[in-house]
Amino acid sequence: MRKRPLIALAAGVAAAGAATFAYSSLIERNLFTLRRFDVPVLEPDAEPLRILHLSDLHMMPDQRRKQDWVASLIGTDPDLVVVTGDNMSDPGAVPGVLRALDPFLSVPGAFVFGSNDYRGPVWGNPLRYLLPGEREYVQGVDLPFEDLRSAFVDAGWADLNNARTVVKAGGRSIELVGVDDPHVDRDDYPSVSGAVSSGADLHIGVTHTPAARVLDAMAADGFALLLAGHTHGGQVRVPLYGALTTNCDLPLSMARGVHRWPGSDAWLHVSAGLGTHPTAPIRFACRPEASVLTLIPR
Repeated sequence: MRKRPLIALAAGVAAAGAATFAYSSLIERNLFTLRRFDVPVLEPDAEPLRILHLSDLHMMPDQRRKQDWVASLIGTDPDLVVVTGDNMSDPGAVPGVLRALDPFLSVPGAFVFGSNDYRGPVWGNPLRYLLPGEREYVQGVDLPFEDLRSAFVDAGWADLNNARTVVKAGGRSIELVGVDDPHVDRDDYPSVSGAVSSGADLHIGVTHTPAARVLDAMAADGFALLLAGHTHGGQVRVPLYGALTTNCDLPLSMARGVHRWPGSDAWLHVSAGLGTHPTAPIRFACRPEASVLTLIPR
């Protein structure tokens, strides 16, 4: 007689698990959302400036719904577009990425790459992200990142992979610095480091992975706003607790959203991104997102 309640309980747990997986893989990962933040980094009396921050598209060729949704964000009327990497997950994804971003290529923009712009996904146990200690990063098939770079640069976007430049956007002079992806040790901030220019109206640092070594250095040089992706906001979040992993040394409490970077005057925005790694195509309590950052006076 005692076996029946246990069997019923096990069946209930299995059903709940199956329902959660179905929701996470079929519904929530397609519930694209736009988040808006005000970030106080401008000089007093300055006019607001809008930045559209896009990250972690992890585009597959057939993801037309995601492409259409991203393209529709041109309606937010950004002054500057910043893309923080991991744009594709398949060798045939470049046309899909460009279809999504085409409306923005006439807007001032800048980009860095993530590891999944260079190499494709490798199937593995997604629970490995929750294990302590360092993990060997296994890379897959080569991706056509140079085709993507050429399309962005030809449109006039600034390539910030270990680079520094000044762009004009929203009637302002904006100094930008960026690094290639720290997650695979492609970053070389010392080659572009140095105090911010007094001649620019705004100073922004850009990286795919929000590695502390990079963010600390950018903040120390005086960059007021730091932009990153990579974390997917945790991708699976526990209600009332938050992210279980950031897949880097960023604190769990900063897995997404706007935060003051510790020990500095800089603000950090971490995008939870718009895609998922194909080996773990789920999101739970962490909808895919793009963000509009409205920069306002301090």
